[in-house]
Amino acid sequence: MIWYGLVAAAVQMLWLTFAAITTDSARRYGVSVTTVGWLAEIFPLLYVMLAIPAGALLDTRFRAALGSAAVLMAVGAFVRAGGDSFAWALTGQVAIAVAQPVILSAVGKLAGEYLPEADRANGIAVGSAGNFVGMLIALGLGPALAAHGHLERLLLVEAVLAIIPAVGLAMSLRRPGQRLDERAAIGGSAAVALWSVPDMRTLCGLVFLGFGIFVAIATWLQTLLHPDGVSDTTAGILLVGMVVAGVVGCAVIAPVVSQRRVERRYMLLATGVTAAGCVICGVSGSLVVRGVALVVIGLLLLPALPIVMTAAERIAGRLAGTAGAIVWLAGNLGGLVVALIVQVLVHHVLPAFAALAGVALFAFPLVLRLPQRAVDVGDPLA
Repeated sequence: MIWYGLVAAAVQMLWLTFAAITTDSARRYGVSVTTVGWLAEIFPLLYVMLAIPAGALLDTRFRAALGSAAVLMAVGAFVRAGGDSFAWALTGQVAIAVAQPVILSAVGKLAGEYLPEADRANGIAVGSAGNFVGMLIALGLGPALAAHGHLERLLLVEAVLAIIPAVGLAMSLRRPGQRLDERAAIGGSAAVALWSVPDMRTLCGLVFLGFGIFVAIATWLQTLLHPDGVSDTTAGILLVGMVVAGVVGCAVIAPVVSQRRVERRYMLLATGVTAAGCVICGVSGSLVVRGVALVVIGLLLLPALPIVMTAAERIAGRLAGTAGAIVWLAGNLGGLVVALIVQVLVHHVLPAFAALAGVALFAFPLVLRLPQRAVDVGDPLA
């Protein structure tokens, strides 16, 4: 799972490469800032299109699919560094974006095949934490290495950082996982069967709302705080603090919650704290208060992802690849929808944060549908 976590970190790092240096990248490639935005926006768009096929591929040819996706990610990273034009950057980003659904959807399936049941929650937590570590790396490396027009230096360093875990994971996957007696999943019936499980739909709804809130905050935080004189650098520090807290939560909190099967109680706490934190950010003009609120939100909201992934793996069993794809599909859709809602209100601080709090409150009815103590559903295709 360590190699997988590093690959997940790499793919998220490559996704956000240009997010922190949009203006400099536009100047370097001779295109508009909006055009550079497509280098990141292509990822959720392709994820929505490829999520279910990626899950089906993982459930039928798991090791070959995951290993090939890791290699494709590394190849895409080097393609970006192969030329000075925007076309080279876009071609590389498309290759990486095609690999991303397979990589991110694999976390539950990988834990199920290579880890004993008692260790799966820890493994999924490590793999999921890699996503947020990769975001942190992207936010730090971009301004540090691409300053003064040295974009090629950043792209080359990131390509090296991508190929190392890709090779490591590919080598690790040479060892077969647990041999399961069940028949291989068929993509269409797997997705339909999983969606027919009420708890699976509830988990997807929670990820839609929770990941949507995180993406909206990550996208619009600086713009929201700008009227109060908060600089890009300061807003970036606040965002980094939020993500660091989330990584700690993924590593420490998520495994405990999943092992004790107390997802419902935890989600109630995380939902209430997130809603309150968003209100505080909208009402308070204090940078310190807002910073504390964002850190607490990150600490409790981000671990919800590995908790949901672990619950989905328990529900899906041998269909964990498709389950992971469905969960990530819900998260990406949530990111698009909630970010668009905030975009409409982005110049009105209190209404924007109030909208985020409202989105969080929509999670309460879903949380109440979760069982008091989670149990395994069994074989959805039985």
